[in-house]
Amino acid sequence: MKKVFLALFASLSLSSSIMNAQTTTETGSSKVYFVSDISPESLVKIYKALGKEATGKVAVKISTGESAQSNHLRPELIEQLVKDVDGTLVECNTAYGGNRSNTASHRRAIEQRGYGKIATVDIMDEEGHIDIPVADTKYLKFDRVGSHLANYDFLINLAHFKGHAMGGFGGVLKNQSIGIATPEGKTLIHTAGVYDNPRYVFQQSHGQDGFLESMAAAAQAVHNYFKGNAIYINVMNNLSVDCDCDGHPAAPQMKDIGILASLDPVALDKACLDLIFNHQSTTGDNSAPLVQRINSRHGAHIVDYAAEIGLGSLAYELIDITEVDGIESVPVDGVNKYNVYDLNGMKILTNADNLDSLPSGLYIINGVKTLINK
Repeated sequence: MKKVFLALFASLSLSSSIMNAQTTTETGSSKVYFVSDISPESLVKIYKALGKEATGKVAVKISTGESAQSNHLRPELIEQLVKDVDGTLVECNTAYGGNRSNTASHRRAIEQRGYGKIATVDIMDEEGHIDIPVADTKYLKFDRVGSHLANYDFLINLAHFKGHAMGGFGGVLKNQSIGIATPEGKTLIHTAGVYDNPRYVFQQSHGQDGFLESMAAAAQAVHNYFKGNAIYINVMNNLSVDCDCDGHPAAPQMKDIGILASLDPVALDKACLDLIFNHQSTTGDNSAPLVQRINSRHGAHIVDYAAEIGLGSLAYELIDITEVDGIESVPVDGVNKYNVYDLNGMKILTNADNLDSLPSGLYIINGVKTLINK
């Protein structure tokens, strides 16, 4: 019988707030669940697979999109999950000019998109801000977020994974940092702590990495604020190179992938990036534009830095629950998926169901240095 031994890279660390049985496997890597079907039923299914019930007053953080043409998650997709957890949809105003830059116009946009028909929508900075602590003070001294964040006991970070003009990509880390910050807080993140006036939001005194690292620090601040009472979901559909903050996004060049979820936001965004970078493009399903957008903005650096500061792990176990019948059996019966590289960085397996074809030796499997011993 084959024996597989896993050892995390020494540089990876996990904060105490996410080290629990639900988050990690026996090897120390984080569980990331996957379902290929993008539907209201699958969204509920993958939430239940996480095994962590949303309790108390539940905030569901989404993006309401810049226009009807944006690729934001539609109300009909998220309605069942939001109602099942008795959640409140939460947003904050933007730092750039647009139809969501102030509360009055933002509320009009929310109603136009149909979100008010499925749940209460809270614009969290409508009555000001609070400053919450950051563990990583390299650039930020605090994270400035909507004051209504204090009204919630549990956070469901429900993100649309796609490209982004400045960050390269947007997933749960962006949705939890830029998305929960006030316009002034967004400016502090964009400028790596230099400015809080939104007129300077696109200044980057500390360069692109300063911006990405500030996003990671702000995402960690929110995670720590909820003391582990948070779950993370990325919906990988409408995979444009442009964000939902773009009212006229470029048409997606690659097909939808599915829904992924985890208790570890770093592992989740890393798994989604791996699905993009390991994608085998064909006619009509081309990942190259999105890969180029991410690389051109050094976008993957955010997950590396988030792991470095202890927000989560780069090592994960991808568990495919697409074919699992029922909800209660999901955590037990899911199927692992493996992305495998040799020690020189050459890809050997992509989204494989098993490791049976690998000869004995050392490999990098889902971000973990792994010894296969047959």
